Amino acid sequence: MKALQIPQPRLVRVIDLPEPTPGPGEILLRLHYVGFCGSDLNTFRGRNAMAKPDVIPGHEIGAVIAATGPGVPERFRPGQVVTVNPYTNCGGCASCRAGRYNACENNETLGVQRDGAMREYIALPWQKIIPADGIDLRDAALIEPMSVGFHAVDRGCVVDTDTVLVIGCGMVGLGAVIRAVRRGATVIAADLDPEKLALARDLGAAFTYNTAEEWRGLPAPSVVVEAVGAPATYRLAIERVDFCGRVVCIGYAKGDVELPTSLIVKKELDVRGSRNATPSDFEAVIRAVRQAYDAPASPGLNRDLLAKFVSGTVKPGEAQAALERWDAAPGKVFRILTQWNTEN
Repeated sequence: MKALQIPQPRLVRVIDLPEPTPGPGEILLRLHYVGFCGSDLNTFRGRNAMAKPDVIPGHEIGAVIAATGPGVPERFRPGQVVTVNPYTNCGGCASCRAGRYNACENNETLGVQRDGAMREYIALPWQKIIPADGIDLRDAALIEPMSVGFHAVDRGCVVDTDTVLVIGCGMVGLGAVIRAVRRGATVIAADLDPEKLALARDLGAAFTYNTAEEWRGLPAPSVVVEAVGAPATYRLAIERVDFCGRVVCIGYAKGDVELPTSLIVKKELDVRGSRNATPSDFEAVIRAVRQAYDAPASPGLNRDLLAKFVSGTVKPGEAQAALERWDAAPGKVFRILTQWNTEN
């Protein structure tokens, strides 16, 4: 079978692998769509220190069940549309003992610390397979990145009386916008790119803010979700959040960030990390996508807006050129999906 591998910086190649068979407790997936995410782009650039050598990328998955091994529950059946929880958990660290498996100290994510899903078939433990009945295969590959944004809103304990500033309107940030809107909060979407801001408004953001401009006339947010990972946006989050507010940090900064600690103290802020996503976050995204299929063409998630999340769909042999284009203009891409098991 065919697979994609990143053997060195700025090179992605198609390789041949033996087709797997599902062992006890495993499910064999036939991949259809697998997304390139920001961590894959950084691996391609040679900037992802967590990535294993010669990694097969990919953990944003739209697949169907091809076969099941012994001991798999009967609710998993061949032909079923699924996505995947791509994180591992050791069961013994402090996070796991607290039931917060998404923040496992020893986590290994598909496509980063272990080989991922950009291949024709993959066998995985049944516990990591998430049924997505009624979801288009393409949209199933969007569930995982949106769930990371959903989790951040949950970490921020967002309710309908909150004003939420989401800094960064990539796929993860848009996931945060969607969930905050669904919870009834007033949402301010912030980004540098006008097209992303327009999409955030279509998704229900009440206000948009271009971070290259001055902050004028906008309500003070009680919650800020930082979904960029840049020193400037971390400082912006601390500066803009209201007194006694919550700042939720998703973005990985590449180096140390100097923060105005006096504001953290004077405002008595809650500053919280948000890592990966939980099964309940995945379920919430799946529910939102199902409802989007029947939603009218008005503010809020609908089928047409889901289509805008996909910046391009490429075959394995086109991945090198696609990553080069993304590297040249990173602010213009939401998701690039690789397509597998197609007839042409």
